[in-house]
Amino acid sequence: MAKLPGALALPRMLRHFATTGEGLPEDGAVEVDAPDDALRAVLSAARSGTWEPAATLLAETRSAGDWYRRGLSSAGLAELALHHHGWLDDWNRARPGDPDLALVLAELEIDRAWQIRTAARARHVSQEQFHAFRTLLNDATPVLRTAADLNPGDPVPWRILISHAMGLGAPREVFDEYLARGRDCDPHDLGLHTRAVQYLAQKWYGSHAEMFDFAESAAAQAPEGSLLRGLPLQAVTEYALEHEAGIGRGPVAWSRIEAHVEAGLELSAAYGPGDRQAAGFRNHLALALIRCERHHEALEVFRLIGTDARTFPWAYLGDAREVFLLLRKGVRVHVSRSTPYFGGSIPSPVTETPSGTVAPGTTASATVPTAMALAVVRAPMREVREAVLITGTTMRLAPAPRGSTLVETAPSADPPARRKGMRRTLLGEGELPRLARAFSRGETWPVLVVAKEGADYTLRLYRDGRELTSHAWWTDPAEMPTQEEAAKRAAALAACYSVADHRPLTAALRGTGAPLQQVGETFTLLGLPPLPAGFGDRPEPLTDMRGAQVVARRSLFGAIKETLASDDSAQRGGELPPLS
Repeated sequence: MAKLPGALALPRMLRHFATTGEGLPEDGAVEVDAPDDALRAVLSAARSGTWEPAATLLAETRSAGDWYRRGLSSAGLAELALHHHGWLDDWNRARPGDPDLALVLAELEIDRAWQIRTAARARHVSQEQFHAFRTLLNDATPVLRTAADLNPGDPVPWRILISHAMGLGAPREVFDEYLARGRDCDPHDLGLHTRAVQYLAQKWYGSHAEMFDFAESAAAQAPEGSLLRGLPLQAVTEYALEHEAGIGRGPVAWSRIEAHVEAGLELSAAYGPGDRQAAGFRNHLALALIRCERHHEALEVFRLIGTDARTFPWAYLGDAREVFLLLRKGVRVHVSRSTPYFGGSIPSPVTETPSGTVAPGTTASATVPTAMALAVVRAPMREVREAVLITGTTMRLAPAPRGSTLVETAPSADPPARRKGMRRTLLGEGELPRLARAFSRGETWPVLVVAKEGADYTLRLYRDGRELTSHAWWTDPAEMPTQEEAAKRAAALAACYSVADHRPLTAALRGTGAPLQQVGETFTLLGLPPLPAGFGDRPEPLTDMRGAQVVARRSLFGAIKETLASDDSAQRGGELPPLS
């Protein structure tokens, strides 16, 4: 019988996955909004109570007219002052009226207000929070105006004032005035225009059309190679929060989105690998490429970004660093899966009749696995749900006793239209043991997969993408493992589940009774929940279990959004954009 397309996808992924990591920094090296060496030293000094280095750094950026670096530095110092403010108080006492101090104080007022409101969508913010938020913003008005007055020619205070206007819902003419005053200081300042894109987004006070028009106009007027040329990518990010990319989806023409992605790639080519300034628009470019399912190009952009992840766009989906790493890993999976194993081609797709039954000339295994398999995960269902999304396979999860979760593939839950033809997923459709290897990668909890093939039962134990041991109960007694083999397997199982004495497990693995009975005994000895009723007799036995949920297959971008949207803290629709 010919192998299914999905049966080839996972071996390809496993063969090429390591190669896709070439040129990418280790996960542990990735840092969000990492300060440059000078700012890092200034922040360290401020934490220890010394304000003079901060004053010197900001004075240098003001004298040089380096508004990009000035915006980053003032924002970083204000964020530090939220929790370590003694150095700022000392600076204020020593130099009242210092224009650089006034800038940090203005940033700090906005940060304090948003700390109370939080970055959640409006429906998740209480009336008390809104009242306190607006009160702080109103009280901050003199501080912000002082910063603007003391810093003539500096666009950064006007960017802060646009944030202030957004929070208060100020009239449109106020925004127009602030934008015009900021442009008078620098017509191509990135921080100012980034904030304006946010203001003009549909979720705030504009529309998709107005936001794109503004971003495109600003980019077109910017000098060749300017960071402002990447501004439309931030409009694409804002748009992506409400509309999936694709032809015919959403009110903005697909050709318009595609043009901005192409322009972003061209702009990226003008900067070297690891360029800190280019990392700002490259992070948006990576997300845009993922949405457009251009994963090979997205992987190259991740290589160019290196360790320099940014809060935005990733914070719109959840924890910025977590999302960055998760999407980077997902892109690697896509690329490795699509690379031919030996340069071969994918077999012809299977077919189905309109009713969903198997067409003549195919076998039942083309649409429903012949093996009946179940995974037992020693983790709560929420964690497992997030992990299995990356496989792109439709799965069913059910809560089990002792903090465990049961998992099975659920092809019957796919709509008929999706079941027809080749079944393309992130990792490829395949046996649950192969999928367990994939979704356990990077996790600390063990996954034990029990499968029935014919009259025989097998166990496979996985942790962090590695198979730790496997065992089969065969109906033929001649296939019984030796005492040494069984003891070795039992020891691996016992160590994973904190069982002190592995000898009873050894006996269960060498049992000669009914295989299903031996499986049940092994589960009991390991402290695992019992197998669900019907396992071994019918596929998808979790269908009738209380609390069972189907996790439908997703595109990579859709999977990440689904993974993180369940956490209220990940509702970022109301957040401010990057501060520079």
